[in-house]
Amino acid sequence: MLVETVDLTKRYGAFTALDRCSFGVREGEIFGLLGPNGAGKTTLLRLLLGFIHPTGGSARVAGFDCVAESLAVRARTAYLPGEARLFRRMNGFQTLDFFAGLRPECRRDRAAEVARRLDLDCSRQVARMSTGMRQKLALAAVLATDSALTILDEPTANLDPTARAEVLALVREARAAGRTVIFSSHVLSEVETTCDRVAIVRAGRLVHEQCIADLRRSHRITARLAGAWQAIPAELEAHATLVSERDGRVVLESGDSLAPLLGWLATLPLDEVQIEPVGLGGVYERFHRA
Repeated sequence: MLVETVDLTKRYGAFTALDRCSFGVREGEIFGLLGPNGAGKTTLLRLLLGFIHPTGGSARVAGFDCVAESLAVRARTAYLPGEARLFRRMNGFQTLDFFAGLRPECRRDRAAEVARRLDLDCSRQVARMSTGMRQKLALAAVLATDSALTILDEPTANLDPTARAEVLALVREARAAGRTVIFSSHVLSEVETTCDRVAIVRAGRLVHEQCIADLRRSHRITARLAGAWQAIPAELEAHATLVSERDGRVVLESGDSLAPLLGWLATLPLDEVQIEPVGLGGVYERFHRA
């Protein structure tokens, strides 16, 4: 594992911002952190970088302890904070020059290419840029850095749909180049289409991990029956789970191929049936229902 945490905890007095968080991120994957604002995602990222110290537990990046060896961790990490602050008197070109000079791993030619793909006018002074333009400039510096780990905290915030799509493409290209990406967001569709695995965070706790490839094989079956409901046959219990059954309306979830279930469904007294992918939204709702 490139990133590994064990019971990572952060408390501020009586308030627990992160509670016994344990997970791992493999080399060369895009790992999504999903949860609403205030769930603890940014706290987790800042603990990984050693900007704040944990109350309990431990974290390591590339084999280095995130507290005792935080400088080594940051030397191997490119980080986009949720609210990137840039030098307001510089223009875009000068900003990219600064970051390329600060870190040898930040390739100036690559930064210019990312800025071009994001349709950013780098001749404009940072103080005169919109929030979205400053976000693009920060992304150009971060995504141009050849690092073992790239951490992106809400990277598409304040961007228009075209720029959002380009950022996701750039993230996938980073993975193809062998980089590992932690992608923190509260936008379900971005996480589902971009990440290899996702962890859902709620009120400071990591409540669920999901492989996106497995998720895409999951389906929800909603049926209205003309007759009585029959229990799922024993030989199919490994393929389907009963979510609810009331007043002739049955909801099932399948975690793998639908093929074993279709023949059985055809024997039921169906008035109507609907089969649709569960999607990340369905999983998310289990843990974040209003």
